Amino acid sequence: MATIAIYSSKGGVGKTTLSVNLSYSSAALSKRRTILWDLDPQAASSWVLGRTPVGDQARALFTKDAKPAAHTRPTDIPLLDLIAADDSLRTLDLVLHDIGKRRRLDRLIEQIGDYDHVLLDCPPGLTETSEQVIRAADLIVLPVIPSPFAQRAHDEVIRHLGGKVPVLPVHMMVDRRRRLHADALAAHPDWPAIPMASAVEAMAEHRAPVATYAPRSAAAAAFARLWTTIESRLTK
Repeated sequence: MATIAIYSSKGGVGKTTLSVNLSYSSAALSKRRTILWDLDPQAASSWVLGRTPVGDQARALFTKDAKPAAHTRPTDIPLLDLIAADDSLRTLDLVLHDIGKRRRLDRLIEQIGDYDHVLLDCPPGLTETSEQVIRAADLIVLPVIPSPFAQRAHDEVIRHLGGKVPVLPVHMMVDRRRRLHADALAAHPDWPAIPMASAVEAMAEHRAPVATYAPRSAAAAAFARLWTTIESRLTK
């Protein structure tokens, strides 16, 4: 079982977009038993995949003697399950600090059930939750918008990780007509890129991965290529 974290210290860079579409790719393209664990209190991935956040079950999973498998729910996509988020995760950093278990998330993932891939939609920031994610992940997918601010956030994360876990940076919301974007892509030609596209923006309308409603779009092809790259990284 491989754990793939979609993480950035900066918000608004496309973490949810990546989380939903990569989870779909794992389940639909690779036919792998996949679970997406939404750790972001905004619960955007949960909402896209058809779950309306309620209660405080998301945080209770960390504080009580709960079985992770009891919190999993199927989605409309075959082979893809979900552990949904809710706003109780806003205090997760304090909870993890108080319980003092540095590998709590890692231990919960070990109990999660019979899956090939676990994807984590992580909240932004360098926090106690992010430290738990770093200890648990086999690969961190790091979305980066082609801008100086996002590049700075990327550099900060890389310094913080210090080589503890492999990282795959991904350029997000790319518009190759813009010079700033073209220069960023030229500086890192080996980074996968997801285009800025109406098909991606329509995720909120369709509440579904891009490939389910725009299978021939450039964005769907880009997510599929990215997933192939991730699988290659995981086998090394």
